[in-house]
Amino acid sequence: MLIDFINILLSFDTYLLSFVQNYGILTYAILFIIIVCETGLVVTPFLPGDSLLFTAGALAAFDVLNIFVLFPLLVVAAILGDSLNYWIGRTWGSAIAKNAARGNRFIKEAHIRQARLFYLRHGGKTIILARFAPIVRTFAPFIAGIARMQYPRFLYYNITGGIAWVSIFLLGGYFFGAIPFVQDNFSLLIIVIIIISLLPLLQLRKKRKKK
Repeated sequence: MLIDFINILLSFDTYLLSFVQNYGILTYAILFIIIVCETGLVVTPFLPGDSLLFTAGALAAFDVLNIFVLFPLLVVAAILGDSLNYWIGRTWGSAIAKNAARGNRFIKEAHIRQARLFYLRHGGKTIILARFAPIVRTFAPFIAGIARMQYPRFLYYNITGGIAWVSIFLLGGYFFGAIPFVQDNFSLLIIVIIIISLLPLLQLRKKRKKK
């Protein structure tokens, strides 16, 4: 029973239509919780994100779900998730820093200093671009919290990135999800979007190495 529930949770995008048919309005709450957890908890980066937004948008195009409810709801979920992750990182940051100062073999004090310097210079770009990279988007706000990135600045880019992420995938599903080519090549399209979004981050890394 538990294994079945976990399998459904991990592949909730594929079960979304049947879930709507069986549970109706409760679906909105489940979508909200999954997006909050996928972006807000470092232990749940495996939950569906991009594909779930796209599938929800596609179902909204057929009036199975309401796009005018989905859009603000999931934008709030995305922003709330990143903020939660930031504050978890910031709260644990002191303990992690103390561990590093004592010579932790996995986390070095130099690593934390580098993270703080990186987020001071490139934190805004990182928070926005990380939205489009699965797993990376779960850890980016957590590390921003550890690096003690200023919260007002973090929140600005969090809101910008959250709106952009939900807009592209949810509205992408709404407007293009019914096209057979998109349905058949959805995984490939996700990979292309991820690669494009990571290019600026890779460029920043190259510049750092040169310096």
